[in-house]
Amino acid sequence: MLRKSVKWISTLLTASAALLLSSPVVFAAEALPEDGSFGKVIFAVGAMIAAGLAIGVGTIGAGLGIGNAANGACSAVGRNPGVQGKIMMTMLVGMAMAESVAIYALVVSLVLLYANPYTSLIWG
Repeated sequence: MLRKSVKWISTLLTASAALLLSSPVVFAAEALPEDGSFGKVIFAVGAMIAAGLAIGVGTIGAGLGIGNAANGACSAVGRNPGVQGKIMMTMLVGMAMAESVAIYALVVSLVLLYANPYTSLIWG
C-alpha cells in the first residue's frame, strides 16, 4: 500500500514539474523570431521561470514566518491569557512584516515579467 502511494505521489510530482517547466515555453512562442535566432525566446523563458521561482520562494518564506508568529502567539496566550491584547497586536505586526516579503516577491516577479531592465540588451 505504501509503495503504491509513493509511486502515485512521485508520478504526480513529476507530471506537475513537467507541466510547470514546459508552460513558459508555450507562452514564449509569440516571441519566436523569423530569422532563426532563439536568444529572445531563451530570455523570455528564463524571465518567466525566474518570476515563478521568485514568487514561489517568497511566499514559502512568508508562510513560514506567519505560521511561526501564530504558533508563538498561541503558545504565549495559552501560558498567560491576561495579556492577550498585547500579544495579538504584536503578532499582527509580525505577520504584516512577514507578509511584506511575499509582496516584495510579487513586485520582483512582475518586474521580471513586464519591466525587465535587461530587455533592451536582448531586443536591441
